[in-house]
Amino acid sequence: MKMPSQVTLACVLSGLAAPVAANDAAVTPVQKVLEMLGEMKVKGEKMMEEEAKVQATYSEWVDDQSKEYGFQIQTAESKIEELTAFIDKAESDVATLADEIADLDADIARLEGEKADATAIRTAEKDEFLKIETDYSESVDALGRAIQVVSSSQGARPQMLLQLQAMAKTTPGMERVMAAFDQQQGEETGAPASAAYESQGGGVVAMLEGLLEKFKGELSAAQEEESNKAHDFDLTVIHLSDTIAKSNVDREEKAAAKASTAAASAKAQGELADTKESLADTQKVLRDMTAEHKTKSATITENQKVRAGELEALAKAIEIMSSPEVAGSYAKRVNLAQMASFLQTSKVSQHMTAQQKAAAFLQQRAGATNSRTLASLSANIMASPFAKVITMVEDMLAKLKSEAAAEADHKAWCDEQLKENKLKRNKKTAGVERLTAEVQDLTSTIETMGKDIETLLTEQGQLTDAMKEATDFRDGEKKENLAIIADSKAGKEAVKKALVVLREFYAKQSAFLQQAPEVESFKGQGGAKGGVVGMLEVIETDFARLEADTTAAEKQAASEYDTFMSDSQADKKAKHETEVKTKLEKDQTEFERSQTQKDLVAMEEELAKANEYYEYLKPSCLEVKVSYEERVAGRKAELESLNEAYDILATKE
Repeated sequence: MKMPSQVTLACVLSGLAAPVAANDAAVTPVQKVLEMLGEMKVKGEKMMEEEAKVQATYSEWVDDQSKEYGFQIQTAESKIEELTAFIDKAESDVATLADEIADLDADIARLEGEKADATAIRTAEKDEFLKIETDYSESVDALGRAIQVVSSSQGARPQMLLQLQAMAKTTPGMERVMAAFDQQQGEETGAPASAAYESQGGGVVAMLEGLLEKFKGELSAAQEEESNKAHDFDLTVIHLSDTIAKSNVDREEKAAAKASTAAASAKAQGELADTKESLADTQKVLRDMTAEHKTKSATITENQKVRAGELEALAKAIEIMSSPEVAGSYAKRVNLAQMASFLQTSKVSQHMTAQQKAAAFLQQRAGATNSRTLASLSANIMASPFAKVITMVEDMLAKLKSEAAAEADHKAWCDEQLKENKLKRNKKTAGVERLTAEVQDLTSTIETMGKDIETLLTEQGQLTDAMKEATDFRDGEKKENLAIIADSKAGKEAVKKALVVLREFYAKQSAFLQQAPEVESFKGQGGAKGGVVGMLEVIETDFARLEADTTAAEKQAASEYDTFMSDSQADKKAKHETEVKTKLEKDQTEFERSQTQKDLVAMEEELAKANEYYEYLKPSCLEVKVSYEERVAGRKAELESLNEAYDILATKE
């Protein structure tokens, strides 16, 4: 509700001309108007204050709610951004994982193909080696026999050759020997083989022995090559198998990660929809509240302006009515005088000689630079003749310059030595750390190999025990099953015979009853559902079923036993081969560790020498109370001070 302003004031002022009642004679019209104006002013101020409080409380509440809704909106928007980013990343991760799974599938297929190809090549190589080994073994054996025959023969060379040709027809591998023998004969004589036989008179045994050594060497080389190829194949298969296993594990992990990521994305999409809906509701409430607050605040603000204008008018009216004069008196401002303070300074000058000035100057510089040299020189200047003072300053200048040059040379030498020593120590320290890490790594590898060997031995023993237990159990199981089958067959045959006897008996009884139906005689139990014939038929079926079940169980048990034994033997063989291989690798690793330990000891000795030289350099190059830069600066200050002192002495009064 708006209070009256100029209209109310006009009405009040117009009432001043009205006559005053007799009982109000003591109160003048001016006093009455002032009283009314005062009451109106107090009431207007109170209403304005209350309305301002209402507006402040309402605005504070709206501000608090706006902040709260703002925080909720920021939180929701931040959550929406996070969920959107998470969903985008999750979808990207799912696509990436799908691509990676496809790549792993392709890698696994490729590795399986490489493994199959390597196995086929190895099989062909091994077959070729076995053929070559057989040929060479037969040739070596034939050469041994040929040498024995020729060595024991007393005939001439042609006769020896005839003996060899005869052996070639009956001894496996001798044909290869004779071909090599003929080729060697032709190479030595340059003539055809037949002419060589006639021209050569001896040396057949030596040539055969040479061929024997040659064939043995070629056989050994072939065996070594086969061993290397087999070793390389084993390493390749191990590597491919490990890689395939690792790829399968990676694929399973990525498949699980893909599924969990897709599930998390779906959950996040649900949360995103809920958050967007909640955000829209909160934004609408905030907009409505803000609009309402704006409208009400505008109304209250307009009210406050009207109230302020009214109060201003009332105050002016009171001022006019209270003052007998139009213009009041105002107090004049008083300018405070500021006291000026004057400082009186006195300049004291002292007359000093050049020697005194130089001494005083050096004394002052000695205190400023903390120089004992300048302090000592200052004291000596006052106690020495003037001529000697000049010489003292000149000598001191020369001495400081010499010391500066010497210290600069020493500093350069120290820097060079410290740099070289630091590089050497860093290099040796890195070498020690590297070799120490290698020794530790080799030691860890040796320990792991030792544990692997123990595990392989234990597993081989466990396989041996398991195969023995399986064999014992299988023997007993087979014996029991065969006995059950035999008993079932015997029981089944016996029941069949009993059924034949009973069925014939009951058939005769049935025929007799048909001839004399009026006689109620005993019919027997053959026709009853639970009679003896029915029971025997059930028993026969049970025997047959027991025989069939036991036969099937025996066949399955035998198959499972054969599979178990085959797998166990193959596993035991593989573990034994791995054990042998691991022992060889362990021996090699122990040798490598011993060599590395020797290198480590040598490197540690070199590092100790470098550290020892560093300790030698420290007293003269590092452990100084004042740094080189500070000493250079101090000496520079001393030189400058001496030069200035020299100038002072040179201007002698």
